[in-house]
Amino acid sequence: MNIGIYIYQNAEVLDFSGPFEVFSTANRFTGPDPAFNVFLVAEDTCPVQARGGYSINPHYGFSDHPHIDVLIVVGGIHMEELSKTNVIDWVAATSEKAELVASVCTGAFILAQAGLLNGLEVTTHWEDIDALRGSYADLTVVESRRWVDTGKVVSSGGISAGIDMSLHLVSRLVGAELAERTARQMEFEWRKNSL
Repeated sequence: MNIGIYIYQNAEVLDFSGPFEVFSTANRFTGPDPAFNVFLVAEDTCPVQARGGYSINPHYGFSDHPHIDVLIVVGGIHMEELSKTNVIDWVAATSEKAELVASVCTGAFILAQAGLLNGLEVTTHWEDIDALRGSYADLTVVESRRWVDTGKVVSSGGISAGIDMSLHLVSRLVGAELAERTARQMEFEWRKNSL
């Protein structure tokens, strides 16, 4: 299963590193054939400067990535992304073909801008709840939840909540035992909440 994580300039480091670690750690327990092929996608393959000056090399750009089964859109300083037609169009088109779409933190704004959250319950970083409500009136923005699973779309709160959500995705896609083993290997106290 191909897990594509969308990153961009000033993306929040743990928003993409946390989910990447969850899926790559889960692969340690799935035998010789990994359950997940996890990779980072950006507009192109040039280095991306994430928050704090953290430089990261995406594996693929929009034009050369493999099919994405699960698209994860991360948060960060996201306002510029909302005005990029090519980004919003790519997110919408990729989501249409994906089995699951997820957001971490303010990545929910990008999914909302792409029209993927209409009429759904969603969550985001606590600091951005009011802004998400004010910007997209057709969403039901949920507070005090680590993640919200509505079926095809899963959204999570800020930063570290993306790890909880990703463990939930492992549980959904493969099984609870693998998610538990992954959390234990990461020495992470998995906070489970869902609909």
